[in-house]
Amino acid sequence: MAELDLEALKTRSFDVSADPLGRLTGFVAAIGTIWTFLLMALIVADVVGRSFLSMPITGVAEIAAHSIVAIVFLQLAATVHAGRMTRADFLIERLHRAAPGAARVVEAVFLLFGAAIAGLIAYASFRPTLNAYAAGEFFGVRGVFTISTWPFRAIIVGGAGLAAIVYVARAAHALRPSGEASR
Repeated sequence: MAELDLEALKTRSFDVSADPLGRLTGFVAAIGTIWTFLLMALIVADVVGRSFLSMPITGVAEIAAHSIVAIVFLQLAATVHAGRMTRADFLIERLHRAAPGAARVVEAVFLLFGAAIAGLIAYASFRPTLNAYAAGEFFGVRGVFTISTWPFRAIIVGGAGLAAIVYVARAAHALRPSGEASR
């Protein structure tokens, strides 16, 4: 039986106890985790109500559809902070061994691209969020079930904005020549 490499399982995050950004991203991600649990409970209640009591819960499909997007954006910054975004580790690890300085620069460039993309998402979502709030935009079926869209849109703006900040912090951290700076 192969041995488990515990070092490979360790997170690549900053020291969370001394990192206010890590605490913030962890808190926001915890909200997403609680929301996930509540969403699962709502779906189970709807299935039970629909199947056994002939009493479905109105609006579950709409709530679930919008909740999934919100949960992703609530957990995005923590994922970036922990260094868990999908990437080709095998290439960057080879580069770290062969040319650590170049590896730090390449890693920082990719992190800055991530920051730019997350920033663009936040920027592109900001005006529609304000418009949704001002117009009283909602989703659902009028008279049956409706809920405002602006809180969900605001989560996208906030989550993407926080992810952009974390990407920039990780890029700055990656450029430091202190050994394993980007890990």
